Amino acid sequence: MTSSVAAPNLLSAVVNGVLAIKPLATLAKNRARTMMIDRAESIGVYWREEVKRLQARDANAPFDPLWADDLAAVQNPNLAYPDYYVTSFHAYEEGNLGWKPAMEVEVAAKAVHARIWPEAGAAGDAKLRQSYHDVLKAQLPEAPRAIADLGCGVGMSTETLYATFPAAQMTGIDLSPYFLAVAQYRTAATPEAAAFTWHHAAAEQTGLPDRQFDLVSACLMFHELPQFAAIAIIHEARRILRPGGHLAIMDMNPACDTFAKMPPFVLTLLKSTEPYLDEYFALDFSTTMQAAGFETPQVFLNSPRHRTLIARVR
Repeated sequence: MTSSVAAPNLLSAVVNGVLAIKPLATLAKNRARTMMIDRAESIGVYWREEVKRLQARDANAPFDPLWADDLAAVQNPNLAYPDYYVTSFHAYEEGNLGWKPAMEVEVAAKAVHARIWPEAGAAGDAKLRQSYHDVLKAQLPEAPRAIADLGCGVGMSTETLYATFPAAQMTGIDLSPYFLAVAQYRTAATPEAAAFTWHHAAAEQTGLPDRQFDLVSACLMFHELPQFAAIAIIHEARRILRPGGHLAIMDMNPACDTFAKMPPFVLTLLKSTEPYLDEYFALDFSTTMQAAGFETPQVFLNSPRHRTLIARVR
């Protein structure tokens, strides 16, 4: 396996030093969260109202007790969480293992992606996902019939992939049962419910059969991984793909001007919510994917700050 953890540059090293001081790290996380909520509200994404509505599920209780049933239905009680996952992500001390992050994923995505294209506003997230799907439609030789969506979260990426390839059977895989409970709720009452399976597992050890999928997709997941986990996931994707299948990764583009020119204050806030960002930026994806049994990946710039890598099983 290939690993390439690089030393951060001077600015990044200074930011890391600041974040190593817990009170400053907590302050940065709180500030990042406040800025995100304010941004959402400013573009017409009414964060607090939308979260309350999801929690209540149109019931009278502030938090519908049926959520506990949904959690039990998707959770694998025997799953051991990897150490890298049991940490703070996105300004949540519980990381991804709680109801608050699960309930806020959609509004947060709309806030974060609102400024990719200045004119898009709250539609920026949908436009970003569509730009990824446009690349897939143009580059895949035929429409996939079985798709694994790694790090599927609450199912936003899985649902939009299905809308792009409506003949496919979808398997959404995530480590957070809270996210999967929301994903199950989002699709359960739809006419397409039978097309979706939600699987509680680590992406590097899915437990799924060999050679089951035509496409393995990872949308906005790899920047949340340490390198050893990212490498293991790429090898797992190779295992569950059929001959001639494809792995597609859409995520931040480390080479874009946005990150190179980011002011130190903003970089500090970003890194306070993304603990493995340095490792993601340093990983040589092309070499890693080829070492795992893929052809040299093609790279497409699908937004001003995102890229898509597509590699066929060798």
